[in-house]
Amino acid sequence: MKPRFKGKHFITLEDWSKDEIDVLLKVSNELKRQFYNNDITDYLKNKTSFLMFFEQSTRTRNSMEAGIAQLGGHANFLDTSTMQISHGESAKDTAVILSSYGHGIACRNCFWGVGNQYLNAMAKHATVPVMNLQDDLYHPMQGLADLMTIQEVFPEGKRIKVSIIWAYAKSHKKPISVPLTQILLFPRYAMDVTLAYPEGYDLPDWAITKARQNAEQGGGTFRITHDMAEAYQDADVVIPKNWGSWVTNQSSEVIDDLLESYKDWKCTEAMIALASPDVKYMHALPADRGNEVEDSVIDGPHSIVYQEAENRLHTAKAVMVMTMGDK
Repeated sequence: MKPRFKGKHFITLEDWSKDEIDVLLKVSNELKRQFYNNDITDYLKNKTSFLMFFEQSTRTRNSMEAGIAQLGGHANFLDTSTMQISHGESAKDTAVILSSYGHGIACRNCFWGVGNQYLNAMAKHATVPVMNLQDDLYHPMQGLADLMTIQEVFPEGKRIKVSIIWAYAKSHKKPISVPLTQILLFPRYAMDVTLAYPEGYDLPDWAITKARQNAEQGGGTFRITHDMAEAYQDADVVIPKNWGSWVTNQSSEVIDDLLESYKDWKCTEAMIALASPDVKYMHALPADRGNEVEDSVIDGPHSIVYQEAENRLHTAKAVMVMTMGDK
């Protein structure tokens, strides 16, 4: 398996052509097959990746750490609060130094108005690929795994109706990066995408414009509704997930009057009944059980969240193989 994109940054899937994403998906599927077969996959033997986290993580950290180990390499986990970043070291200096120590840099920085800028600043000065583990605008690792999961579940050629739906949660003020990535990616694959949210939880205007352009170019459709039930109606895939009101309100306060006014935006059995009989429920996890979704839905027959989460491993490995591997 020879990588074709050595050194290419993975900050947003918007920087990757559809053909390039298709290659990542093909490699992901092959690595998944090899994982199930217990094949030796030391494509990154003696390679080192630095994993920088400004926030907590379960799936992302472990998929990257386990993934590079299974590829024969090693991950250095870096809690940025223990790095000189906490004393003001620049993204440039961090990127230059870590580039000289290893073969890839991956980073999660979701601070609003900061994260994506930080990733791009590192990419400007790094001499190894920089991989986005989620920032304030994009979560390409999650988007790729979501797409892989949808393609596994639905037959090729089926026209898929996907609804990305805001849901009530109060665990923390969540980034907009997951729904934003999905509205940009799914229309490129000829899906009919509905974005549903109560007013005040808008995504950026530029992202909406780009989603419509991607739909036109990719053969999909894109629309917005503020009616939750309408979004569930006849959907093949529903992705009810909370995101914060960052676009309209930059306060980091988790619970406010706007949030509390939309407690009824919840994925229930009644909502699922409006969708296609074979509808699939997806979520990037962790789900705010009891608020975003009823247990009977996330643990029920329509849920594919664990398959979706597992695919984070295989897609992460594909990204690392293709960007860090030797030609």
